Amino acid sequence: MKLTLSAGFCTLLLAAAGLIGGHAQAGSTLADRIASAVADPTRPEGDRNRDEARKPAESLQFSGVKLGDAVADFNAGAGYFTRLFADVVGSRGHVYAIEPVEIQQYIAKSTAELQGYAATHRNVTVSVASALASLHLSRKLDLFWISQNYHDLHNKYFGPLDIAAFNKAVFDALKPGGSYVVLDHTAAPGAAADVTETLHRIDPATVRREVGAAGFVFDREGSFLANPADPRTIKVFDKSIQGRTDQFILKFRKPN
Repeated sequence: MKLTLSAGFCTLLLAAAGLIGGHAQAGSTLADRIASAVADPTRPEGDRNRDEARKPAESLQFSGVKLGDAVADFNAGAGYFTRLFADVVGSRGHVYAIEPVEIQQYIAKSTAELQGYAATHRNVTVSVASALASLHLSRKLDLFWISQNYHDLHNKYFGPLDIAAFNKAVFDALKPGGSYVVLDHTAAPGAAADVTETLHRIDPATVRREVGAAGFVFDREGSFLANPADPRTIKVFDKSIQGRTDQFILKFRKPN
């Protein structure tokens, strides 16, 4: 028997797809899904204007995120990466956008914006909790992502946070074989510890040491966000370098 779907019913199906964050087509390759997520016309203009500097396609490819994954986007802000992850993981996956309560005084507007997005995307959950409490999730993760904010964990407005306890909590939140990706502004080798507060940068060697101490195995480093023209000795908000800082991206793996 031949079935004919009405135009109204097709519209309902498309609307339902939007509610579960499925812009990228389920049958496409990972590269196609990532390209489709970046090209999603519903992304805010402000996000699209930042793409040249943030290199989202390369970042997503590096992260290893895939259809059906559970992802935590820590300190997600207004959701630049949350939206991209939601498109890639699709309806079978889930994105936990974590907005730390310790810095709500700075990001309350962004949190509200992201909560509005999550209200129409059922594969996204926004949580506002302390940094450590937020890592007790209902589902084990395939990927834990922190972008341009690992250095903040060292600063006074985060407590300061117990870094060892934080990285151990990330370890426990991941599935065996899961990935922990840290993307941040690069400090000069051997930079003083307080550079996280003064320049909002961190030495990648510090990240490798701290994350490794939690039991993670270093996987690899990407160079696509590097900028040799950045002296790495000025604040990331300095007009001469803002939006064009030298950045590193490191991937760690929880052993099987």
